[in-house]
Amino acid sequence: MGILKVGIGAASGVLADQWREYFYCPSMEADVLMKKGESRKSRRGFNSKASDNLITNGSIIAINEGQCMVIVDQGAIVDVCAEAGEFVYDTSSEPSIFYGDLKESIKSSFKQFGKRVSMGGDTGKDQRVYFFNTKEIMGNKYGTANPVPFRVVDQNVGLDIDISIRCHGEYAYRIVDPILFYKNVCGNVEDEFTRDRIDSMLKSELLTALQPAFAKISEMGIRYSALPGHAADLADALNEVLSEKWGGKYGIAISTVGVNSVKASEEDEKMIKELQRNAAFRNPNMAAAHLVGAQASAMQAAAANENAGPMMAFAGMNMAANAGGANISGLFHMGQQQAAQPQTVAAAQPKAAGWTCSCGAVGNTGKFCAECGSPKPAENNFWTCSCGARNKGKFCSECGAKKPAGVPLYKCDKCGWEPEDPKNPPKFCPECGDPFNDEDIRK
Repeated sequence: MGILKVGIGAASGVLADQWREYFYCPSMEADVLMKKGESRKSRRGFNSKASDNLITNGSIIAINEGQCMVIVDQGAIVDVCAEAGEFVYDTSSEPSIFYGDLKESIKSSFKQFGKRVSMGGDTGKDQRVYFFNTKEIMGNKYGTANPVPFRVVDQNVGLDIDISIRCHGEYAYRIVDPILFYKNVCGNVEDEFTRDRIDSMLKSELLTALQPAFAKISEMGIRYSALPGHAADLADALNEVLSEKWGGKYGIAISTVGVNSVKASEEDEKMIKELQRNAAFRNPNMAAAHLVGAQASAMQAAAANENAGPMMAFAGMNMAANAGGANISGLFHMGQQQAAQPQTVAAAQPKAAGWTCSCGAVGNTGKFCAECGSPKPAENNFWTCSCGARNKGKFCSECGAKKPAGVPLYKCDKCGWEPEDPKNPPKFCPECGDPFNDEDIRK
């Protein structure tokens, strides 16, 4: 009698699970990271006796923008989809006579009936649909309870020193790998997984990563006071530090970082300002201007001293005027010398090599004059050796052969123009038009 009831229950269960289902995520709050999908049951529908945690073959899963769907079959991830729209699950191990080949579906259904009878009428399966929130999870506050070391590098003043700063702000992160997040963080939850369950852990790890991230920021030459304007660089530095743990284990990444305030101790700020101001006085003109201002203040204070009387006041003014006067003049003189040094160096540099045209233009570097367009004069007295070397002396510079005798070299006897190849002159001189003949042979 019991086996008969089991068979009847198994048969009714197989028939009830033949209907294709529609899974969706009705709503996902901003603080929800993962939520189990629901099978919609409408008032007009007749699929009210289907088994829980079972996905019939051919079921439809609706995926919204900013979501990623994961199907878990018997505890293992079997399918993933992050594209918004309709997803049809056609590889389920639970057959349906309403999807696919009817003959094969009927055979598979009878197999499921036999399996359920052996399981006492139970499905013996656990199939679930999970939806992951892939939008940015914003509003995560952070703050350094204790000062964090920060290296201050200022190449302009030669400053390289470690100070301590406090930093406060907010950051946003997003799930970039739902499979890793499911395996290592949330697991097989019953309903939903909210961010408050991992907020404290993420905040602690973020604050731990701030110190090496600040080190990377300081190496870029960014001052701590300029951190609010380099939030993107800070986010990249944090992702680089946390990539192995957050990205490679949790499947999440920092998308943006907001810096509300960065504050160093009063002693450190005073020290940095003092060093930067002192470094500015390396410029003689600025140092002289500072002394002029100090001298003017001293003169005003001396002149305003009514108790000392007018004579003493003017004496004080003269003393103030004389004090440091020679130093001021020397500093201004040093500043003028430094300003003149670039001009002196530029004047001392050799001029670019060039050739001088017959029209008087100098510094030509091309084949033609930049002023009148005349061609560059040919180099004089060159001859070509049998080895191919071009020479000017009586012997070849490459093989030592003597310059051939009896080869006439031509030069215009009217204007002195010499052809590029003295052995093969043109018929007429291009400068004066005189024909080349025996009178133009160089002696």
